[in-house]
Amino acid sequence: MIKNIFLDLDDTILDFHKGEREAITDTLSHFGVNVNDDVIARYRSFNRACWEALERGEMKRDDVLTKRFELFFDSVGEKVSAKAVQAYYEIRLSEGAYFIEGAEELLRCLSGKYRLYIASNGTAFVQDRRIKKSGIAKYFDGIFISERMGAHKPSSDFFDACFALMKDAVREETLIVGDSLTSDILGGMNAGIHTCHYTNGREFTYTDIKPEHSARNFDELLEILDKI
Repeated sequence: MIKNIFLDLDDTILDFHKGEREAITDTLSHFGVNVNDDVIARYRSFNRACWEALERGEMKRDDVLTKRFELFFDSVGEKVSAKAVQAYYEIRLSEGAYFIEGAEELLRCLSGKYRLYIASNGTAFVQDRRIKKSGIAKYFDGIFISERMGAHKPSSDFFDACFALMKDAVREETLIVGDSLTSDILGGMNAGIHTCHYTNGREFTYTDIKPEHSARNFDELLEILDKI
């Protein structure tokens, strides 16, 4: 029986892609780049590569935050301070708190039935402001942001640190729900807890990282929770 649920924040509860697009468009424009869909896709490729390197333990968090901009501006032949870009971007990103459709209703439904915990690899400054702006803190028994936990998903150290702060929590009674296979689902596997991949309508063929459950939408997630 599931009693505890870890919920990823970005693209599981809050629409990170929408907020990111607004923030990166404003940021790159501010630093002299003519922004279009191809430019945003180029930035996202560098950003994704850096975060995946973090998940594999190949980069440190602070390096990720600036390296993605170094790589991007090198690729467009511009010389700017990556630290200055990161500082501007972080403020803009922290202002975007948009719900995934149905997410707030999901939290209302789950709250009181389960002990809910945010499990996020995002930066504390950004996530704190987005959580406050969205008003979702009231639904959660704990908010675990990797920058504060001393480790990040998918490391078992992240979840060890979380469980140390969760009163009477048993791993066999705990589920993680998230959109990322390499962060959320692999993290849950490493931690020895149950896993549910939230796909938001996307189709997946699972190979090395196989979740116990997958939900295309929140109705399917609720059905899964009723069965396990």
